[in-house]
Amino acid sequence: MISLREVRDSDLPAFWEQLSDPAAQQVAAVTRDHHYDRECFEGHWARIRANPEVLVRTVLADGEVVGHAAVYGPPDEREVTYWIGRAHWGHGIATAALAALVDLAGTRPLHAHVAADNRGSIRVLEKCGFVTTGYGRGFARARDGEVDEVLLTLG
Repeated sequence: MISLREVRDSDLPAFWEQLSDPAAQQVAAVTRDHHYDRECFEGHWARIRANPEVLVRTVLADGEVVGHAAVYGPPDEREVTYWIGRAHWGHGIATAALAALVDLAGTRPLHAHVAADNRGSIRVLEKCGFVTTGYGRGFARARDGEVDEVLLTLG
C-alpha cells in the first residue's frame, strides 16, 4: 500500500540515503548541492518544510519511508518533483505517489522537467496524465555536463 504523509524529522536520514545514492543520481541526472553535501541537505529540507508554498510529502510503501514528492513554484509555474529510493524502483510506487500528490495539490497546470533518457520517470509522468510540451537542455551535475530534457505538463 502506497501513501503520503507530512514529512517528519525521522524521515530525513532515509531521504539522505536515497538522494546521495550515486547510481540514482546518475539516472536523475539533474542534481543539486543537497544531493552531495549533508549540511546543504539539512538546510534545504529546513527551508522547504518551512515554506507554506511548498507541498511536500513523505512516500510510504507498506509503512516504510521509500521517498518523497513535492509541488513547488509560483502559481502559473508549479512543478512536481519526486524521488523514490532505488531499491523500490519498478514497483509502481512513483506512479501511485505522484497520482496521490497531484490529487492533493489540486492545482493546474503542473510542470515537470526530466532527463530525456530517464524513460522510467517520463513514463511515470505520462501515466499520471502529463503530456510532453517541449524539449530543452539543462546542466546535469551528476553527469558533469548538459543533457537533453523533456518538458511535461498536466493541464
